[in-house]
Amino acid sequence: MARGRGVSGLVIRAVGGQALLLEAGSPQAVAALYARLLAERAAGALGEVAEIVPAAATVLLDGVAEPAALAARLATWSVTGAGLPHGPLLAIVTVYDGADLPEVAALWGVSPAEAGALHCAVEYRVAFCGFSPGFGYLTGLPPALAVPRRATPRPAVPSGSVALAGAYTGVYPRSSPGGWQLLGRTDLVLWDARREPAALLAPGVRVRFVPVEG
Repeated sequence: MARGRGVSGLVIRAVGGQALLLEAGSPQAVAALYARLLAERAAGALGEVAEIVPAAATVLLDGVAEPAALAARLATWSVTGAGLPHGPLLAIVTVYDGADLPEVAALWGVSPAEAGALHCAVEYRVAFCGFSPGFGYLTGLPPALAVPRRATPRPAVPSGSVALAGAYTGVYPRSSPGGWQLLGRTDLVLWDARREPAALLAPGVRVRFVPVEG
């Protein structure tokens, strides 16, 4: 099985012998598809699937017992971005004093204080996770506020940095290199291997940034 296309435009590709890659096309369609897959698996109606992993435009199904049969069934699904599940809400207290805040404000045509207010006025949603443990790619920023990555990445971005890149918002769970634009910082520990769950951000979680003075 190489690929197939369902009535929704969902593209289904075989990956190795026990995995399927589902191309949904948009973050909204990915979120809706991911939610349905989780619900179907929880109800025992999906068959044997070990992992369901969303990304920017795809969902990977790994550990699939019968890939061809599941692909044929998925090809009948209609997937849209409507009716996304109402995930739990996480408040992230943030000091808006990031090194790139003035530059981002200039791109938006506002003052640094207004830029912070614009950023925290939005409710975000974790679309997928990656880059490092605990890092979530948050959607919800209006398209007009998308900003480019820095031309030169920093060798070390402090843990807890709240940042932007393109249409995504993210929070660095630990110090690491990075080229995102830094807006502010939080003391919230997003990843702790001793905690259950270790990651506070997971696909579907809603996020509000709450501004405070530093």
